[in-house]
Amino acid sequence: MRTLTSKLFSKISPLLHRLRRNPLPLPLPLPFLLSGKTLIRSIHDYSSNPNPNPETLPSRFLQPITTNSPPSPPAAETEEDANMNEFLSRFVHSIRGKISEAYPDLPRDTRDSMLLIICQNVIARLDPAAAASDEPPIDLSEDLWKTILDVSASVNEAMRRDRVRAELRKYLHCDEVKQMCRFAGEVGIRGDFLRELRFKWAREKMEEVDFYRELERMREQAKKEEDMEKGLIEVSEKPKITALPQRKGKIRYKIYGLDMSDPKWAEVSERLEEAEKHVVPEEARPVVGRSKRVEDRIMDLDPVKDDLKPVFKEFEEALSAKRVDWLALLDRIKEHNEDLYFKAAELLLDEQTFNPTTRDYSKLIDAHSKAGRIQDAERTLNKMLEKGIQPDVLTSIVLVHMYSTAGDLNKTKEAFEKLRQENFQPDLRVYRSVITAYVNAGMPKQGETLIREMEEKGLKPPREIYLQVLRAFAGGGQVDGARRIVCTMQFAGIEPDLESYKLLIEAYSQAGDPDQARGHFDDMMRSGIKPDDQCTASMVSAYGRKNLLDKAVDLLLKLEKEGFEPGGATVAVLVGWFGKLKLVEEAELLVKKMKESGEEVSLEVHVSLCEMYSRAGNEQKARQSLKILEGRKNVMKGDQFERVVSGLVAGRLLNDAKRLYDMMQERGFSLSESVKVGLMAAQSIPRHESAKKKIPKDGW
Repeated sequence: MRTLTSKLFSKISPLLHRLRRNPLPLPLPLPFLLSGKTLIRSIHDYSSNPNPNPETLPSRFLQPITTNSPPSPPAAETEEDANMNEFLSRFVHSIRGKISEAYPDLPRDTRDSMLLIICQNVIARLDPAAAASDEPPIDLSEDLWKTILDVSASVNEAMRRDRVRAELRKYLHCDEVKQMCRFAGEVGIRGDFLRELRFKWAREKMEEVDFYRELERMREQAKKEEDMEKGLIEVSEKPKITALPQRKGKIRYKIYGLDMSDPKWAEVSERLEEAEKHVVPEEARPVVGRSKRVEDRIMDLDPVKDDLKPVFKEFEEALSAKRVDWLALLDRIKEHNEDLYFKAAELLLDEQTFNPTTRDYSKLIDAHSKAGRIQDAERTLNKMLEKGIQPDVLTSIVLVHMYSTAGDLNKTKEAFEKLRQENFQPDLRVYRSVITAYVNAGMPKQGETLIREMEEKGLKPPREIYLQVLRAFAGGGQVDGARRIVCTMQFAGIEPDLESYKLLIEAYSQAGDPDQARGHFDDMMRSGIKPDDQCTASMVSAYGRKNLLDKAVDLLLKLEKEGFEPGGATVAVLVGWFGKLKLVEEAELLVKKMKESGEEVSLEVHVSLCEMYSRAGNEQKARQSLKILEGRKNVMKGDQFERVVSGLVAGRLLNDAKRLYDMMQERGFSLSESVKVGLMAAQSIPRHESAKKKIPKDGW
């Protein structure tokens, strides 16, 4: 440390001579202890007199220097300026801080003069020849010298740590350490443990290199001494350098072995800056002042009545808005008002500063479809096509989901074919949307074909897709399709459950095959699956289509022994069956038991009661049930309307039948040809006088 310090401070003596003539603020600080009014007065005298008298300084600050250490040798001229500047910067910075801390009230010039005295004495002690002057140096106290030595040691230690860190950083990226880290990652070492191992291996590599470097230096030194003893090398003094050589050529900068002065790195920097614009998103500018006032006005606009173009133009001028600013504004509008967001997003598609992309169109189309705004989504799609922007894969996926939800099979197929043309592999979600569109359109066989296609491409359809197609087959009574789906599920490793058995039984029930339905029902019971109310209702309905009342009663008695109690679905089937048989009392008894058990009478039961009372000629109860149905007309299905109209026609309640038929047409349903012909025939058949009074004057 003493050698390095003497070498560094031998460079500063010309600076100290200049500071004596014109004290200037030095760029660094150092700690020491000073006190006493005499010292402060002396420092003021020194600041006015650059050559102070040592006798005027306090005894605590000025002490005779006694040291047994020999003077340091002159500094070598080969020492790098960077090391000297760094040491001086840290050393003087520490001294200045301590002076300011000990004497915060002193003027800056006075503190600089004190700093000058310290530097002068340090130079005189470390290198008396370099600090030779006619003026005797002012002695410092032992406490101050102790502080100077401590700070010098701390500065050297800090510089040593920095050099070690720089050297260690080089070995962190060497090939051997990288190879060991790669091997550690392959065996499962991750995180902080891998980081610690990497630093450990780098330190070991650095110590190894230092060891061999020191051995090489010792070998060369020993060889040199041996040659000198043999007289092969003449001992000569090193020439003193009095001036720096003139630099030739351009300055070259090297970092980790790379020549950064090469012009190619300027091009690399420009390309890197361009790439960062795409990787690192640009931040939106803060909305303050005028732009904030304009934004508040935008938030208060009515999306239906007000025009957004002038306000958006004003916002662009106030903020000099770019794409990132518009996107931030859209996010804030969406949180405030969703309808305003749709209008603003569509308006920005024509804004040049927004620079819309295909993704902007697809996001807006997706938002419209999720909100059920199919027409707005199609308008956005048409605008996209008018500008020559073809829908990409994401847009086509959005269109598939949108048209499937809207029930438009043709456009769903068109968007799906567009995906295939672009060689896109549809995922489960896309296939599910297309299969749903086919099922809703009453085409489950095409949905089954897509399931086969998914299996061929290695996509395993989930249970829900199988059940969706199976439900469509069962509702249409397509036994073959339902049986194929059940077999496909078993081959796919999906075991039959209550839902699959229930749908298969329903398919046979709709097809009018009670024997096959009962066979699958018994198989379900033997496999340990207990039937629920809907499954039992499907089985009873299968017997009802063949009018096998004895088998239905036998089934219900058998289930009752096992603890089964008929629910709303089973009671609705039985009430409808009893109504066709005109077993009014038995049907009313079932409804009474249902009410006593606290279960709500379902809509299907009211439909059956109205049909039963109408066919039985009980006009009062028929109209009571009809009144309940009229209150729930919005949830009635087409087949339920047809059953009630057919019963009213059979009971000669033509006014009520006509009114219900009008309601049915308002809902978009139509009667079957047989019921429509029966209704027209009932109107044209002559009646006796009592019946004629009930017919409306305008007829029908």
